Amino acid sequence: MDRKTLYVSDLDGTLLQPDATISPATLRMLAEAATGGALFTIATARTPATVAPILKDVELRIPAVVMTGTALWDKNTVRYSDVHYIDHAAASELVGIYREMSYPTFLYTLRDDMIDIYHIGPLSDIERRFIEERRDNPYKRFHIPASGDSRLPDDLGHTILFYGMQPDAHSEATHRLTSRVEGARTQKYHDFYGPEIGILEAFSPLSTKARAIHELACRTGAGRIVAFGDNLNDLSMLEMADVGVAMANGVEEVKLRADVVTGPNTADSVARFILDDMEREAARGKS
Repeated sequence: MDRKTLYVSDLDGTLLQPDATISPATLRMLAEAATGGALFTIATARTPATVAPILKDVELRIPAVVMTGTALWDKNTVRYSDVHYIDHAAASELVGIYREMSYPTFLYTLRDDMIDIYHIGPLSDIERRFIEERRDNPYKRFHIPASGDSRLPDDLGHTILFYGMQPDAHSEATHRLTSRVEGARTQKYHDFYGPEIGILEAFSPLSTKARAIHELACRTGAGRIVAFGDNLNDLSMLEMADVGVAMANGVEEVKLRADVVTGPNTADSVARFILDDMEREAARGKS
């Protein structure tokens, strides 16, 4: 009996080219895989605001995992499901820590399938660029004055994410405090801003790529999971997958803990691996 496989890929540094686009070759191979019946989706730290234009030419028959597992988002219906909010008390405690540490950060809420974004503290140049690149987007609204310090919503019970990008030492010092908050899960890592900038995030404890992918596997009846990633926030899904695939350009810890290391994101490696894996699975089913 054939096993149904769910293929899940991270975006940045994994499926995407360095310019944050999907190459024509990968688009062709993903279309070929979809025609062959592949179950494919993505799992990313991004929100639908930037996921939607990236995936406009990709056929996704199942929801995407967005905001590191905070929710599932259906590209076809533009609706969220399986949303996990940060506990109100934990959100309040986190706000207090960010203010105490003078750590500027974005605060995201989700209600009625719309993300609203607020900000604690003054805006850095990086944050101003972040806002300008995402302003006038149908999937999110900014409530941030020129000073940067927003009036936060009265009800923090719809908070889904805190997202900060500050000098690495400042992020590390703040993370030591936020990691102690009960009712929240925090993580610090480096991404496309380089090693000088630490990304500091806080979510619900249930917000993980692994948990969200397990939910998708249950929904689709998939008996096998193949996951692709390059960074530390991909580890949970790589380790829960039946086959965890690290990119050659990934961080060393991810490559050491993966089942397989494939080629770099610049060589259409995810799509090639999927087609090869489908061929192997088809041959196994016939044997």
